[in-house]
Amino acid sequence: MTARRHFITTTIPYVNARPHLGFALELVQADALARHHRHRGGQVRLLSGTDDNSLKNVLAAEAAGVDVQSFVDRNADAFAALRDPLALSLDDFIRTSSDPRHRIGVERLWRRCTAAGDLYRKEYEGLYCVGCEQFYTPGELSDGLCPEHGTEPQLVAEENWFFRLSRYGDRLHRLISSGELRVEPAVRRNEVLALIESGLHDFSVSRSHARARGWGIPVPDDPDQVVYVWWDALGNYVTSLGYGTGDPAYERWWADGGRRTHLVGKGVVRFHAVYWPAMLLSAGLPLPTDVLVHDYLTVGGRKISKSGGATVDPAVLAAEYGTDAVRWWLLRDVPRVGDADFTPERLAARADADFAGGLGNLVHRVVTMVHRFRGGTVPVSGPAAAVAPALTEVCADVPSLVDAALADFDLRRATRAVWSVVEEANRCVDAVRPWESARAERHGDAEAGARLDGVLLALVTACRVLADELRPFVPDAAARIAAQLTPVDGRLPVARPLFPRLREEVG
Repeated sequence: MTARRHFITTTIPYVNARPHLGFALELVQADALARHHRHRGGQVRLLSGTDDNSLKNVLAAEAAGVDVQSFVDRNADAFAALRDPLALSLDDFIRTSSDPRHRIGVERLWRRCTAAGDLYRKEYEGLYCVGCEQFYTPGELSDGLCPEHGTEPQLVAEENWFFRLSRYGDRLHRLISSGELRVEPAVRRNEVLALIESGLHDFSVSRSHARARGWGIPVPDDPDQVVYVWWDALGNYVTSLGYGTGDPAYERWWADGGRRTHLVGKGVVRFHAVYWPAMLLSAGLPLPTDVLVHDYLTVGGRKISKSGGATVDPAVLAAEYGTDAVRWWLLRDVPRVGDADFTPERLAARADADFAGGLGNLVHRVVTMVHRFRGGTVPVSGPAAAVAPALTEVCADVPSLVDAALADFDLRRATRAVWSVVEEANRCVDAVRPWESARAERHGDAEAGARLDGVLLALVTACRVLADELRPFVPDAAARIAAQLTPVDGRLPVARPLFPRLREEVG
């Protein structure tokens, strides 16, 4: 990947409850992409935050018997606190109820769309899912229930502001089908195109002040209405950059070239690949360049969610199993397309197999051999390519393979490319058998000594490549490997176990 500017965002979740592992997946995916681009020399800004201005949050606060702001603050803090347990390299974190940048930008965006003639008031009656904060047509329901939450929508009738989405169908279709607005993977792009082809309808972008319980951003020049939570929330991608305030960050990261990448779950694709680009077209602003879509995590086949009962706290999980294990399972085992079922046993098994068994064992073997055969000093020369040609080739190829996989938003393929170095290095040890070369060298075989230098150099180089290429995925683990391979006074530190097993071995 060429070095360039990358603005990478997650969605901003409702704060009606504490964070769950499903959102942690998106955070870790976004962080891995951000770290990768920085590692390749790119300029990166990574954004996350919380969607505070939701009726869901109001209802949850009422149910808890807590005032809304205190309730929102407490849960938003729990999302912000994921930075350490998930090793996130966030550059910014926006909260829509309290960040002074946000309201100014939302009002500015609203006025731009008003000036374009795309906002109008009308009376409306429809089926509304509070969980989705979205109106549904009867045809979009599943046996009369919300397809996301399995709940019966409410019949709502009121006068709201509407946005002329119908005006932008042809332009959106051209942008997405041409790849100018890239939606990945292809199955999600095709869903969006089918939605557009079926005909886009104007959608409500405000709620009555009474139904919103007075919570949210008032519609400019119409205080009896509150800006619809999705319009409000989607704006965070530009309000966080100071849109409407004159902050040069907006020009640098949004208006002045580079990649503008949104990571989103499959349940909110229409908002990010249809509604949001249409809003930007109306306002005369640049569009995102990429909408990268992930599927869901499940527990026992049920989608992980804050309100659906199936939930896993990522902070608790990281405290029990470690940050590396959580990040690695999310990146190594979750497919590009298709839901992934989570269990703690699967997470622990993956960490034990890959870290304690594969990677940790390899680094320990290599460092031990360097100490045993060369007193801890890594050979500076030797016929590495001749003695270990396959390993040398794999190490040379892995950066471009990782680049290609991440360009396709395939994090599992990227981790598999890195893991090919572990597999080939272990094959090399078993095939070349450095201890036999060491034995022959002790009996006066100079060529055996050169072969030993070559294979040790190739193996240490492979371990250093691993430490380097793993940095975006498991930065803490990569740092431990790099420390084990960094000479002190000319010698590698004595080998020590880098990754404890998470489960006791049986038998």
